[in-house]
Amino acid sequence: MKSIHIVEPTLPMAWERAVIACWTDGESFPTEYDKSSDPNSRDITAIIHVTDPFAEPRIHRAFPGGLEDLEKYRAEVLYGAHNHWIDPAAGKWEYTYHERLFEYAVPSVGVFDQIAAAVEKLKQVPYTRRAQAVTWQVWNDTNISDPACLQRLWFRIADGKLHMNIHIRSNDAFKAAFMNMYAFTELQREMARQIGVKPGEYIHIADSFHIYGSYFDEFEGFLKMAGARSPEENTFSTEFARDFFIEGCNTLLAEADMPADKKAIIEKRKAELTEG
Repeated sequence: MKSIHIVEPTLPMAWERAVIACWTDGESFPTEYDKSSDPNSRDITAIIHVTDPFAEPRIHRAFPGGLEDLEKYRAEVLYGAHNHWIDPAAGKWEYTYHERLFEYAVPSVGVFDQIAAAVEKLKQVPYTRRAQAVTWQVWNDTNISDPACLQRLWFRIADGKLHMNIHIRSNDAFKAAFMNMYAFTELQREMARQIGVKPGEYIHIADSFHIYGSYFDEFEGFLKMAGARSPEENTFSTEFARDFFIEGCNTLLAEADMPADKKAIIEKRKAELTEG
């Protein structure tokens, strides 16, 4: 297996460098999702270290998906906006990251909020090595169709800042990684606020950081755009995205099955965005 170690100050440039490195240096691997006509994926182990993940501009212009989608995904990870869609027996979602992090169902123990526990541990012992949250259910996830990709979050306070490492077993470098990185750092920011410190550095560790053969043509379009534009032309600031984020909140609030408690959280988020 080959590996890459990317160190960049900002989130969008770290992702851009990493996904291009996956393309140029990644090895050829088939995947369990390939059609017979698909080329093998490009695949590499990645360590992506973002030294100032909250510096602006914070959003890459070319990540697949829209700014409204980015807000909706943030709401799923931080708030569990779509936890009510979890219903494996009905052929719906098997889990969400929020459910596994905040509502972890442990046999013979019950539901456990790992994020709250990590926050309390860090308040008590800022230098602890024990503040983490895991998602993998070894008794379950090897046998489901779409097992959790995110495996673990690990936290430490140093120099008055909350630093976070995330470990992900399988990461779609082009289609998913930027949204993952953005939402996980938003969680890092919220945890830092609860602890009473500033958010710090972010390290994204992916065992399999890959580009699927099924969208090589689409990715080549990304390569041309990234090569033709400056970093300033390839990024959006959070302020630029604000109105789109508000629309993302509106889309969530318009969902007929949105639970009242989640709706209240999203209304609060919308108000914060509107107030600026």
